[in-house]
Parts: sequence; C-alpha cells; structure tokens
Amino acid sequence: MWFKPVDNIGLVLWRIVFGLLIALESFGALITGWVKEVLIEPTFTFSFIGFEWLQPLPGWGMYAYYTLMGLSGLAIMFGYRYRWSMLLFALLWTGSYLMQKSAYNNHYYLLCLLSWLMVFLPAAKDVSWDTLKTGKRSTLMPFWVLILMIGQVWIVFTYAALAKLYPDWLDGKVIALFMEGKKSYPIIGPWLQDELLQKTLIWGGIFFDALIIPALLWRRTRVIAFILSLGFHLFNSIVFQIGIFPYMSIAFAFLFFSPQTLRQKFGRWITRFETRVQNKLDQTHWVKPQIQHLSPAKQPWIPALIVVYLVIQVLLPLRHHLIKDSVLWTEEGHRMSWRMMLRARKGITSFYVMEPGTGVKSVYPLRDLVTQKQLKMLSSHPDFIWQMAQKIKAIEAEKGREVGVYVRSRVSINGREYSPLISPEVNLAEEPWDPWRHHDWILPSPF
Repeated sequence: MWFKPVDNIGLVLWRIVFGLLIALESFGALITGWVKEVLIEPTFTFSFIGFEWLQPLPGWGMYAYYTLMGLSGLAIMFGYRYRWSMLLFALLWTGSYLMQKSAYNNHYYLLCLLSWLMVFLPAAKDVSWDTLKTGKRSTLMPFWVLILMIGQVWIVFTYAALAKLYPDWLDGKVIALFMEGKKSYPIIGPWLQDELLQKTLIWGGIFFDALIIPALLWRRTRVIAFILSLGFHLFNSIVFQIGIFPYMSIAFAFLFFSPQTLRQKFGRWITRFETRVQNKLDQTHWVKPQIQHLSPAKQPWIPALIVVYLVIQVLLPLRHHLIKDSVLWTEEGHRMSWRMMLRARKGITSFYVMEPGTGVKSVYPLRDLVTQKQLKMLSSHPDFIWQMAQKIKAIEAEKGREVGVYVRSRVSINGREYSPLISPEVNLAEEPWDPWRHHDWILPSPF
C-alpha cells in the first residue's frame, strides 16, 4: 500500500499554490512593515529558548532575507530547481520562526513542518521548469505521500477541535472577547457581536475542525465539505486576518479530490501552460519532456520513518498533561500543540533588581529594551519574563554589577480578574529553564 503508484496531480497543484502563498507571505511581510516592526526595530529579540544565538541580521539584512524567501516561493511555484529552492525556504523560514516569538502563531509552526516535508516530496515531477528542462516527467507518486500529508493535516485539525472542549470556549467567554475587538470593522462589526452568531461559531468551530478531514476523505461528502471549507476559511481570513493559513487550508483540498476530477478541471490549463513554455524552450533546442510511468522506488525505511514522525506529532501536543497546573495559566506546553484561538491574556509586570547584601530593590526600566508589541507578550507570558530576567542580568554584568532580578506580575486570562503570576520572592536571574517540567516560581492557577 505504501508504495502503490498514484496520480501526482494533487501534489503538483498543491506545490504550485503553496509556492505562490509563501511568496505572498514573504513579500507581504516586507510591504506591510511586519519585518521592520518585529525583526528590525527591537533592540532585544525574544528568540525561542535555546536559540538565543539566532538573531536578526543587522542593517538591511532582514529585508534581503525575506526577499530571498519570496523568490524561493516563486521558484517553488514554477518548479525551478525545486529541491534546492524548497530547502532554502525551509531553512530561512525556520530561522525566522526561531529567532522571534513575539509574533508567535500556530500557523507559522505549521508552515515550518510543511516546508520540511515538502523538501522530501516529489512535488516537481510534473508541470515544472525542472521537467521541461530535463525532458523527464512523471505523473506518478507513491501513496505514502498522501498518508504523510493528510496525516499531518488531520492531526492539526483534530487537536484544534479537542483543545476547544474547555469551559471558557464552550460558555462563549473567549469568542465574545475576540469579537469585541472587531466592533470597529465596517459593516460586519456589529453583526459579529450577535450572541446567536457567536454560539454558532463556538460549536461550528469544534465540529468543523473535528470532521472536515473525514468529510473530505469520503467521496459522498467531499464536495459539501469543500464548500464548507471555503466558507469557514474565508470567514476566518476576513475577520481574524491570519495571513495565508486560510488559503493554504483551502488548497489542502487538492490532496483529497480524485485525480480524475483534478485533471478534468485543471488539465486544459496545464496543457496550455506547458505548450507555451515548450514553444519558448524549443528555440533553445531543449528536449521535449516525455511522460514516464515508472513505479515509485520501494525504500522499506520510509514507512517506518513516517510512522515515527506522525507518532511524535500525535504525542507532542499532549505533553502539557504531564506538566503541573493548567496550561491555560502557565503556558507550559502551549506552543506546538495546536491550541488555537483559545485564550486572551493581559498582564501588568514590573522588574526589580537588587544588589547582593543590600536588600533594596529598585524598579528596572524597560522602555529602551522592548517595543510595545514585545511588552504586551512580556507582561503575561512566563517564558518571556524569564528571558527578560536573564537579559537584565547580562546587561548589568557588563556594567560590573551582579544583581538579582525579581518580578511582580499580575495576569488576566479570558477577562477574569487579575491574579499574581510570578512569585516576587524568587530571583529569576538564578533560575534554570526546563521546557519539560513545571517551574515553581510560576504561582498556582487561581481557577
């Protein structure tokens, strides 16, 4: 089953759309000022813990960085030196993802995973510059490609549904907070405050995430599921403005529809594209590509590797159950767990330094260290608070001062009253960080 030859049209079309979307994401980050705001303006970048060595490039470096990512996306779309273009994008996007988390988004993590998977998939065997240039073309791929891609997407949506099965989502508290911030939207703003609409979104979100993949897999419900997917993701794009993810999710449908349907709908366009390109290439005497119907090679290690990967993807989002207290409060185990659209955090946090033997604490000024966007995350997330404590310790050490760093922090989750988050008696400058255990300087959850 794993190596059964199947038509590759779905993967090819997915590659084309995927390349276009990541190009738009990269160039869009430049045009909208996202790169400047998140990666260039901050004097201190909150990278993922353990990747502090990975910092934004100086000067115009990050503009060039994202331009190169955008060009890689276009190369992927056209299938130009596909493997190298895909590898380059995967490296660059992963680097950007790890070097900053002030703008963390589950979708950015998903894009990391998909980019690395695509490096190893035969996605440019047809309708690509590479095949037109080499004269070798294949319309087949092994079935394991679909197992891997659909398995990954299924895990994401299933955990998104399961994560919503908690009181603050079910009683409408979270969705009401999200929609309150959309009041100013023209035309739809007041409509989004409607209680019936919000209840529909609460249960619609759960059932959609839980059932969309099975519905796309079943031929009898596939068309209806696709129409619902269009509506759901376009609504999310308009209301929540979450970049390319809704369109990438719509494009996943290429992996579910039958090759016959896809070739019927897109075959004429593909033929026209190839004809026009070939007419140009004929002038350079390149060989006309021949379709090869070779059975995919059978490497017995591939199924085992895919199973291991998917098992890790299943287990990783469960790790917060092994960590003390509620992940909703501590954030320990939140990232890389598909806990999407679940909470609104607000915090008020102050940092204090104390020189040994004095017992006197003084407020440490943060204005010159962080941007307003960073301050919002710093005020309510324990790992940001710990990283800032380490930064303050390092800054003062350069001045020849050995200081302790203490924090007073109060946080509100989903509109609740503010409660103390960090123990003010603990010197965070001397505390280690362990991503797999609870940190006792995070005070117990008040709910």
